[in-house]
Amino acid sequence: MMNIDRRSLLKGGAALGLAGSTSILDFAKAWAQQSQWKPEPGAQLSMLRWKYFVQSEDDAFVALINAFTQATGVKVEITRESYEDVQPKASVAANTGAGPDLFWGLYSLPHLFPQKCVDMTDVATYLGQKYGGWVESAQKYGKSGDKWIAIPICYSGALINYRIAASQKVGFSEFPKTTDAFLEYAKAMKANGTPGGFALGHASGDANTWVHWCLWSFGGNVVDANDKVILNSPETEKALLYAKQLYEYMIPGVASWNDAFNNKAFLANEIHWTNNGISIYVAARNDPTKKEIADDMNHAYFPVGPIGKPTELHLMYPILAMNYTKYPQACKALIAYMLEADQFNKWISAARGYLTHCLNAYDANPVWTEDPKRTPYRDVAKRSLTAGGLGSVGEKAATAIADFVVVDMFANVCTGREDPKSAIKMAERQVQRIYRA
Repeated sequence: MMNIDRRSLLKGGAALGLAGSTSILDFAKAWAQQSQWKPEPGAQLSMLRWKYFVQSEDDAFVALINAFTQATGVKVEITRESYEDVQPKASVAANTGAGPDLFWGLYSLPHLFPQKCVDMTDVATYLGQKYGGWVESAQKYGKSGDKWIAIPICYSGALINYRIAASQKVGFSEFPKTTDAFLEYAKAMKANGTPGGFALGHASGDANTWVHWCLWSFGGNVVDANDKVILNSPETEKALLYAKQLYEYMIPGVASWNDAFNNKAFLANEIHWTNNGISIYVAARNDPTKKEIADDMNHAYFPVGPIGKPTELHLMYPILAMNYTKYPQACKALIAYMLEADQFNKWISAARGYLTHCLNAYDANPVWTEDPKRTPYRDVAKRSLTAGGLGSVGEKAATAIADFVVVDMFANVCTGREDPKSAIKMAERQVQRIYRA
């Protein structure tokens, strides 16, 4: 792995493009001349991406795409959909051989149809060598065997968002660091009239992240290292019983929440702790009427459970090109360009902590230290486990995530629809079908 220190990254503002001496367009023109990927004549691209949660992130993204178009002549049409809608549309496109050239979605999306993805090994190798290497979890998401089938653009950290004053009022000077303490915290916060809540509906981001954290915290796993189903275990039952206790201290209604509900509830002072990206904080900072919330909130890592180590799942955003595209070189050029320092640093700065890099060199971006409330999000790519848990990040793991198997198991127990043993057996049958396929 290439060793790069902060001084070399920032020297002259050139290596990471932080000094602002070169405009995005100037860089794009120079980059297009030197790039090893030359778009096909007449190339035009369409991209379906997840719908942004931070307006300034999307503004910066559009600016870098426009510069690419001006520099290369390749028009890029961008469509935005909710998390939940990207995966089914990508699956339809893969099956029919028609649709957007590029899909930028969640978790193991490319592993749902690895044989339909353009080989991105050359792009991943180039970027990794130039920018200090890829974090381990990103490599798992990007590769199928020895071949890169997607490029892991970034993560969105799924961390605890909490209100400071209410926490202090119930005796917590910081967010709890263990699951036992978290349960006491949730109980005290509800008794104080300042409860919190985690999404338990089909929220691809918020629900999947916290239930997998909980499952893994107690030593439960869907599969082992050989992809053998091991969900039915005492550890899984302990995780479910813990979640049911925690659920009793949450605000009513979380069983129907999607990824937008907790944001709205937090900003409306209805909840005082939840799991989310940094978008709640950004929204509060942007709204003068929410300044009190921005000043009174902070972020923390998830508590550590009986297993004794962090078990976080953060949202990976891989981008893939479908092999039916007429313009594979244009796709590669665009993806490589997106992660070049001269505009990636501006873009990730504009995201204000919502997006976290997968290339080690970008640890040096000042966005992570200029506001200490952002700093925990810097390291989520290094802390994150993958959607497969102990197992592989492949088509089967991607299917289990997309089908909300673990989410539904937790929801069934928390809401009282099923007892833990019945819920585990139902989920076990689902994952056995998935992993036999």
